[in-house]
Amino acid sequence: MDSIRMTTTIRAALAAGLLAAAGAAGAIQSRYNLAPPVTPIARDVNWLHWMMLGICGVIFVAVFGVMFYSIYAHRRSKGHQAENFHESTAVEIAWTIVPFIIVIVMGALATRTVVAMKDTSNADLTIKATGYQWKWGYDYLKGEGEGISFFSTLATPQDQIDGGNDAARKANPVYLLEVDNELVVPVDKKVRVITTANDVIHAWFVPAFAVKQDAIPGFVRDTWFRAEKTGVYYGQCAELCGKNHAFMPIKVRVVTAEEYTKWVGEKKKAMAAAADDPNKTWTMAELMERGAKVYAANCQACHQANGQGIKGTFPPLDGSPVVANKEQQIAIMLNGKGAMPPWKALSDVELAAAATYERNSWGNKTGVAIQPSEFKAARK
Repeated sequence: MDSIRMTTTIRAALAAGLLAAAGAAGAIQSRYNLAPPVTPIARDVNWLHWMMLGICGVIFVAVFGVMFYSIYAHRRSKGHQAENFHESTAVEIAWTIVPFIIVIVMGALATRTVVAMKDTSNADLTIKATGYQWKWGYDYLKGEGEGISFFSTLATPQDQIDGGNDAARKANPVYLLEVDNELVVPVDKKVRVITTANDVIHAWFVPAFAVKQDAIPGFVRDTWFRAEKTGVYYGQCAELCGKNHAFMPIKVRVVTAEEYTKWVGEKKKAMAAAADDPNKTWTMAELMERGAKVYAANCQACHQANGQGIKGTFPPLDGSPVVANKEQQIAIMLNGKGAMPPWKALSDVELAAAATYERNSWGNKTGVAIQPSEFKAARK
């Protein structure tokens, strides 16, 4: 208890000394500082940031102040001679004890926040965020909304990314941040986020929440946040996860409890309506129409809209002997090969639609469709 009281006292004393600095920080918050905090952890992180910056600033001024004063006041032109001494016990003790005390103080003030960051217990809502090249998959695992699942993909138009529509890009306030399916959570609720990945290392990072957690294939990590203010908050993948790393945004919409309940109901109805039957025999037209959308959302980034791929990394699909071979195509789409990750997370209907689209687009005119039941059988 004594240590807690001491830490609280130190925090209060430093807070008083940094009040002016914090006020100045508010003026430059949005452009030069950390994102405006909307969670308790984010507020603590912002406070720690300015507290440690203040301590470092005081040390900087003190050290360089003494150094420049010594250079000026004891310069040779005034007749000063260099002192000849070796080892000073007092100086040795001072520059060992003082930094030690500073580090202990900073560590004590930061420990409570670091420990709180790791406490994911008693969450009101648990969501799994899975990183893919290059999108996020969200599964609501526990709490209101359990069972909801969707992908969240960059929604910025391709012509803005390619630079062909420069005016629209400059006028777009959420360029490279807008998504087709946003993550929706209720305000003032503890949300636990479980992170993992399907292919390479990603990182789920939302600055306003002070949340950054790596998503590693084969591992499960977790973090949490409790947003205290409704609104829309953006983030991005914070790991260099490959060619389209910059095109993997995160959008979180924080809503009231009533709005969240309404969203859950609407989302579940939409999921039920869109549920695909893998045992149904789909027509070529149905698969081609669906396949064009699936290809644009999942395959186009690497294999290009014209099916020509990327030389040396992703082979062309136009004229590919693999695409012409049904068994090879199904196996690679399910299990991946080389730089291409497995796409088992997609439904059998989505995979069959994409495969059919590839087999009958560009110069590929097989006239053959692949049914969802074939992918379903190949999974076993």
